[in-house]
Amino acid sequence: MTRTARPLTDALRALVRDELPEYLQIKDTDLRERVIEAWALSLAGSSFHSIREIQPAGNPNSMVLTRGDQTDHIRGVTRLAIVMADEIIVSNPDIAVKRDIVVAGGLCHDIGKPWEFDPENQKRWREQPRATGLPSLRHSVYGAHICLTAGLPEEVAHIAAAHSGEGELLVRSLENTIVHFADISYWSIMLAGGVIDPTTIAGKYKRPISM
Repeated sequence: MTRTARPLTDALRALVRDELPEYLQIKDTDLRERVIEAWALSLAGSSFHSIREIQPAGNPNSMVLTRGDQTDHIRGVTRLAIVMADEIIVSNPDIAVKRDIVVAGGLCHDIGKPWEFDPENQKRWREQPRATGLPSLRHSVYGAHICLTAGLPEEVAHIAAAHSGEGELLVRSLENTIVHFADISYWSIMLAGGVIDPTTIAGKYKRPISM
C-alpha cells in the first residue's frame, strides 16, 4: 500500500531551493518555481525529507558513489548539460536549444528517485514482486508523472521519462538528448575517476570506456 503524501510546506520548498541552487539559472519565473514545486511534491510522497537523504546512485544499489549524495549527481548532470547546451548555442546558433528546458530537465531528470529509492517501497516490492512489480514504476516513469502533476511542461516530463533506458524506445527531443548524454557522461567520468563502489558497477559500464 502506498504512503499518504505529507503536506507541501514552504520549509520543504526552501530546502529544495537550497539543495538545487542551479534552479536560479532558469530565466522563466513560472518554470523555475514549478521545478521547486515538483521536487517538493516528489519528496512529500516518499519517506525522504531531503534530496540529500537519497542514496547517491543511478539505480537502487547500482552505480553508487563512494562519497556525496543524490544532489551531487543531479547538480553535476545539470551543470554538464548547461555547458553542452551553451556550447551548441554559441557554435551552432541555427540549432534552437531551449536553455531553460535543459536546466529544468537536468534538475528534474531524476525527480522520480524518491519513489523508486524509498526504503518502504523497496521493501514491499521485494516481498511481493509479482503483486505490483519490482519496482512498480522506475524513477523515470514516476518522474514524468510528478512533472505533469506539478504543471511542468511536456518537454520537461519527456526528459524525466526518457533520459534513461526508456528513451531507447522513442525519439528523444534535442534537450533530452543533451541531458541524456550529460547523465551518461557523469557516470562514465565518476567511474573513470574511481568514485563508484566497484561492487555496484552496472553491466553496461563494466566494458572498457572508448574515447
